[in-house]
Amino acid sequence: MIELKKIANEVCKTIIKSLVSAESGHTGGSLGMADIFTAFYFHILKHKPKEPAWPERDRLILSNGHIVPARYSAMAHAGYFSVDELENGLRKFGTIFQGHPDRKFLPSMETTSGPLGCGLGQACGIALGAKMDGKDFYTYCIMSDGEHQEGNLWESVMFAGKYKIDNLIGIIDRNNIQITGRTENVMPLESLRNKYEAFNWNVIEVDGHDFVKFIDAVEMAKISRGKPTVIIAHTIPGKGIKEIENDYKWHGIAPNKEQGERFLLELSSG
Repeated sequence: MIELKKIANEVCKTIIKSLVSAESGHTGGSLGMADIFTAFYFHILKHKPKEPAWPERDRLILSNGHIVPARYSAMAHAGYFSVDELENGLRKFGTIFQGHPDRKFLPSMETTSGPLGCGLGQACGIALGAKMDGKDFYTYCIMSDGEHQEGNLWESVMFAGKYKIDNLIGIIDRNNIQITGRTENVMPLESLRNKYEAFNWNVIEVDGHDFVKFIDAVEMAKISRGKPTVIIAHTIPGKGIKEIENDYKWHGIAPNKEQGERFLLELSSG
């Protein structure tokens, strides 16, 4: 998995460069999910970067759209579009790289996202439709922990459990922060495991920065039958930049030019 770590480091650098250029965006969660998006685009997903509408592709739904810089970056390094285009185009007027992903601008995104709590419902529909049509692709849904404070997300949890949508795999970015503080201070979520299990989900908890364990968790989820699976991935917001790791204040701000240069130096020396 050494190669995946190297790619993830480059993904992080592109996140920083694009955020500095944009002068806005979400740093903490984007860096925290760089490893997981790298695992998806370079190991897990069945996909074709040059044929994004390939019918047999796996579907990856991003519910917490504010961390899309991490997804854009992984996609750029995987060959969907150029890294340079992203680094200079994030959140710029007229570019395809909206601050929250918009399928109208970038068709290789499966859905448009922004309002939190909606992604799992979309993923349920896609996955259930695939089962009805006899398709064998998997639908993955990445969610934030903070959006589990939204009621409509839990309606989707109930729905997936009732209909035993076992080709659906949820991933929770359990980084414990949201824009106003720590999740357990704002609106406690624990025990997430017990809540999902009560709604007939298979639950796996894993270190979201351990490529081997995360990939193994996905493989375990894929062979689970009779119920959907959620992977609670414990991540560190701001991962790789010591001065901002686990600091909720970096949830929704971008580094300035001086900070960006310092962050890039740290990533290069790490």
